[in-house]
Amino acid sequence: MSFLEKMDDNIKNKWKFERETPIQSQMIPELLNGRDVVAESPTGTGKTLAYVLPILQQVDGKKMQTQALIMAPSQELAMQIVNVIREWVEGTDITVTQLIGGANMQRQIERLKKKPTIVVGTPGRLVELVKAKRLKMHDIRYIVLDEGDQLLSRDYRVIVKDLIEAANPERQVAVVSATITDEIELVAKNLMNDPIRLHVSVEDMPLSGKVVHSFVKTDARDKTDLLRGLSHLPSIRALAFMNNVDQLRMKDMKLQYNEAPVAVLYSSMSKFERQETLENFRKGEIRILIATDLAARGLDIQGLTHVIHVDVPHTIEQYLHRSGRTGRAGEDGEVLTLLSYPEERTYRKLSKGFKPVQKVWYKGKLMEGNSKTVGGQKDVKKTKKK
Repeated sequence: MSFLEKMDDNIKNKWKFERETPIQSQMIPELLNGRDVVAESPTGTGKTLAYVLPILQQVDGKKMQTQALIMAPSQELAMQIVNVIREWVEGTDITVTQLIGGANMQRQIERLKKKPTIVVGTPGRLVELVKAKRLKMHDIRYIVLDEGDQLLSRDYRVIVKDLIEAANPERQVAVVSATITDEIELVAKNLMNDPIRLHVSVEDMPLSGKVVHSFVKTDARDKTDLLRGLSHLPSIRALAFMNNVDQLRMKDMKLQYNEAPVAVLYSSMSKFERQETLENFRKGEIRILIATDLAARGLDIQGLTHVIHVDVPHTIEQYLHRSGRTGRAGEDGEVLTLLSYPEERTYRKLSKGFKPVQKVWYKGKLMEGNSKTVGGQKDVKKTKKK
């Protein structure tokens, strides 16, 4: 493991993995050599350590100066990154603090007075702290955009650009994500200095588990009942995705009324509510956690048996982002789509490369086959009303 030889003893001693992942072996040497990087690698392939370890190697914890900034689009992802860093800096002089919306700003200002070596934050809160002259961007030499496709989307682009341009002119910038479009790559390049483009696909991952892609045909109005049924299967631990926040809240009310082990995560929930929901899910008290893409951004939940598309996603990027959360670290997984008749055409386009298996919900079980082969039920597909 060539890059480890260049690392200090603290990192060498804490490295307990049998081998590095492809994105780590590609990205770490480039960052240590001072290159700007645009890196694309599937969810769960070790991207966080691929940028964290070079930062830890290059910053100086003895300096009373904030030297590195990691940006993330969601509070949960920011908190996860901070937890990873805390693990690796234990016993060193390097310090880290999180600067996220929804948390007490005054407390964050107090922490900034102590000049943490690394800060991890969400764009809105970072801008507030820069405007209040509490976060000194000029000292920052290392910048990472995690989930860079979202941070460089039109929603955040101007904010992120301003933050990068306010940093030290000698800065190094890394953009990482599971999917990077040509547009995002172009935007990234305009903010960077001759970046190297790295790309790892699912096929490059030596530890990828077997992931089955499947679908169940159902009426849109029956999806809640089907979710409730699935939530009572002891073998299931699923992250389920919907496209629409309002529908999400309706599902929440219906499922709560029927006392299913299901919970809903949406971005307007308080920080405490979100943390409690995630904790209950991790403990197994909740079997299915339903969320939108925004609410689930960056959530790293170990041991998911299923990803469920309650709504068919709009794009292949969405489908891959969602689906990549199961079948991680050598575990098998299943990507199940609840497919209503109007969604069939979109689903056919999205699943071209996956050869999905048709399944049917029959007598409280999810079984392979269609309604004609299992139980002789009528096909649930309806003809369109005129």
